[in-house]
Amino acid sequence: MYARARGVAVIGVEGHIVAVEAFVGRGLPALLITGLPGAAVQEARERVRPAVESSGLTWPLRRVTVNLSPADLRKEGPGFDLPVAAAVLAATGQVPEDRLEPFALAGELSLRGALLPTPGILSVAVAAARAGLEGVVVPEANAAEASLVEGLRVVGAPSLGRVVDLLRGRWSPGPPPVAGTAPSHDGTDLAEVRGQGQARRALEVAAAGGHNMLMIGPPGAGKTMLARRLPTILPAMTRQEALDVTRLHSVAGLLPAGGGLVPSRPFRSPHHTISAAGMLGGGSLRPGEVSLATNGVLFLDEVSEFRRDVLEGLRQPLEDGRVVVVRQAGAVTFPARFTLVAASNPCPCGYHGDPRRRCDCADPRLRGYRQRLSGPLLDRIDLRLRVPRLTREELMGSATGEASAAVRARVEEARGRQRHRLSSHGVACNAQMPGVVARREARLTAEAEQALGRAVDRYHLSGRGFDRLLKVARTIADLGGRDRVGREHLLEALSFRGEAAEERAGAA
Repeated sequence: MYARARGVAVIGVEGHIVAVEAFVGRGLPALLITGLPGAAVQEARERVRPAVESSGLTWPLRRVTVNLSPADLRKEGPGFDLPVAAAVLAATGQVPEDRLEPFALAGELSLRGALLPTPGILSVAVAAARAGLEGVVVPEANAAEASLVEGLRVVGAPSLGRVVDLLRGRWSPGPPPVAGTAPSHDGTDLAEVRGQGQARRALEVAAAGGHNMLMIGPPGAGKTMLARRLPTILPAMTRQEALDVTRLHSVAGLLPAGGGLVPSRPFRSPHHTISAAGMLGGGSLRPGEVSLATNGVLFLDEVSEFRRDVLEGLRQPLEDGRVVVVRQAGAVTFPARFTLVAASNPCPCGYHGDPRRRCDCADPRLRGYRQRLSGPLLDRIDLRLRVPRLTREELMGSATGEASAAVRARVEEARGRQRHRLSSHGVACNAQMPGVVARREARLTAEAEQALGRAVDRYHLSGRGFDRLLKVARTIADLGGRDRVGREHLLEALSFRGEAAEERAGAA
């Protein structure tokens, strides 16, 4: 007795259709699963039989062999419980096998036969649509998530018994529920930030061009407050960006039950004790923080306290917009296109260079603290600036800054100019331009070229630093609605370079 159902193996964030074959033959009662199953799939042997019997169905008292094909593809997660149960029921004639053909099935079963919320369902639905299947059968709690894929029939079932009723033609489910949406941010606003004119401007430039940013300043200067308001001035995500974010959060198990499309750009702020696997991804080939921050912001508070291997691991995703995780189970590529915002104290005590408080750090300790951020990593950060302590007038004054809505309007206009200019290059914003494109699209005036030449000689810019300076200047010109990059745009971009800022501070 043989039957086949379809499941989906989620590898990274991509789903792959898997044939779940069941054969019931002679031998002592047992359930064997072959085809490179992971630990969670192997444990299905102990879940599926109680679920079937609790649903009022019959489990065959014979040798049951389940094969997951292709056999060289690693299968992980509890989502194979439902297709394994369905294939066995079809092999024993309890449900018609032909009714399984149009569907891919996914879902974890409880011992009582209930279908439990399962991570990665959006990837399952995308894979089913790409394979040309009619629909998917998923847990009821994941139905809204699966319905984000257009043109796919989604059946959200509460239990294995209901799936059997569906296959027997005794149950016609209604349309899946419409997923609710969350507000774009939690009510924070850039207007709440007092003073810090240069830092506010740097946030606007970072949002407009997708540039990475490093803020160095004493405790209480407002670095974290500024970083948390960057999402409030970023443009709204496109539907495709929102789908990409939702799929990553689904695979990571971060979507709430009944949740649908993630409407707001992610803001990830891992603690400085995070491991390299937690930051970059790993373990069971799950996405790390750099991937969960895709299309949003990755904020590293007290960046100098992070482990060096964690920080150096950021170099590839910052440059390529992706991270390749290699483990014994295989190699997986995760998207990692995010805006990095890092904050640090100037020294271990936090008061180096503060005119009002004395720094007690010895020179060797100070040098060691600064060397935690390597030159190659700093070279990938476009905006590097000092955030000073607030003055008495700024602390006690009642004046408010410009609201996020006004800044976001300028950012969206600048992003619109970039999309129009860069559409043929396949990039969305200035920070993503390859170096050769940046040099061609900068369109410098003669005065700007002269200023650029002097900057190259004075600050010994690397090739990467040269290109990133051009990209920032191009973004500043876009914010001003200018077609060409002028001298004033280049000088402002240069003011966000750490070398230039330190030179001006020393001259003062």
